[in-house]
Amino acid sequence: MAERLMAAEDDGARPGIAAPAAGTATRAAGTAIPDAVPTGTATLAARAGTTSGSGIATEQRVLDLVTGAEVRDLAVELVRAVGENPPGGEGPMAQVLAAACRDRGLEVVLTEVAPDRPNVVARTPGGTGPSLLLLAHTDVVPVGEGWSVPPFAGQVVDGRLVGRGAADTKGNLAAAVVAMAALVRAGVRLTGPVELAAVVDEEETGLGVQAYLADHAAPLAGCVVAEPTDLRTVAAARGDSYVRIHVTGRAAHAGSPADGVNAVAGAARVVTALGRWHGELAAAAHPLVGPATVNVGEIHGGTGTSTVPADCVVAVDRRLLPGESGADALRELAARLDALDLAGAGMGVRAEVVMEMPGFETPVDAPLVRTAAAAVRDAGGPDLPVTGWSAACDGGYVARATGTDVVVLGAGSVTGQAHRPDESVALADLLTAARAYALCALRTLG
Repeated sequence: MAERLMAAEDDGARPGIAAPAAGTATRAAGTAIPDAVPTGTATLAARAGTTSGSGIATEQRVLDLVTGAEVRDLAVELVRAVGENPPGGEGPMAQVLAAACRDRGLEVVLTEVAPDRPNVVARTPGGTGPSLLLLAHTDVVPVGEGWSVPPFAGQVVDGRLVGRGAADTKGNLAAAVVAMAALVRAGVRLTGPVELAAVVDEEETGLGVQAYLADHAAPLAGCVVAEPTDLRTVAAARGDSYVRIHVTGRAAHAGSPADGVNAVAGAARVVTALGRWHGELAAAAHPLVGPATVNVGEIHGGTGTSTVPADCVVAVDRRLLPGESGADALRELAARLDALDLAGAGMGVRAEVVMEMPGFETPVDAPLVRTAAAAVRDAGGPDLPVTGWSAACDGGYVARATGTDVVVLGAGSVTGQAHRPDESVALADLLTAARAYALCALRTLG
């Protein structure tokens, strides 16, 4: 999960931590950020013409219970819980999260998806109607090279939480938990529960969200995916599919290459055709998420320099438009492979989809979309237009399986921070995200 917001302008997001300006003090780990209610407070008061006084008072009471210190402390704790994927092993992270949810009065269930890989589902008590789903994931991508700070120390530097997963998406996960806790503490009566699904394996094959959906048939009032969107409301996102293409030939001694059939040479023709396909897709861009894409990520072939290779495998990432399936992409690929007539050169070729993450599209005028965008503004965040995401996320599975409206919303930059060294997120933005999640729940289930 990583790419760009289609409607966002370049905000100068940095791949790492910005150097403090001259004369600016660097915050030490654990330094508090201001807990005062941000500018969204005045906005709530100004809404008296459209919302009852009691409704504004309830919202304000909940917002006052969402504090920057609590969001920070929980986010630090979650970053320190590791959970790199691959190889997986989100168990320690799940235990920390489950304990934090129980301590805040939430009902918690852990379900083992694979060994040491449990999904965590937490719910606010009360309410029998459809639930609002807050969806996040507990895994993070591997640390990689280039860090200037310990990646799992959870340090706070110049008002930013630094560490693997700070932006994608442990900071937003902490924001969601604190938002739910505020609803419980305020004693708010909602028509249905707020449910947090913190699932495993989002960064790889989606095992967690698929297991969650298989076990949960209750109706949903909507789904908010807690991922880094720069606090923009995302109403559409691309999907993704991994396609494996296997080209076969005939082995022979390299001194007599005509005695064999070179599978690597055949794969080279396939790669050239994939490049043409990518160019053609660029001409049919979706207005919110951009075009579908084709990228060759890996090629493996041959057994040695002195042997004509009999096998070659090409691994392809094919991004999907909303409504497009991996099967759709595979059919188009098969037609292109047939046109190469590799069989005429004595080769075999087959392709299969080995991973599919569906995209989604929610109408920009849907109630959930409008609610989420207004919630960010009223929580003190930016007033920005609804946008689309060229990244893929677990929200597509929810939309496909349930038909419910889905948005993606959270603090942090998917392009400037996620999956990079010195990943970080502004603590002030996490506070805004937490308050926006709380307002979404109040306005969806109120």
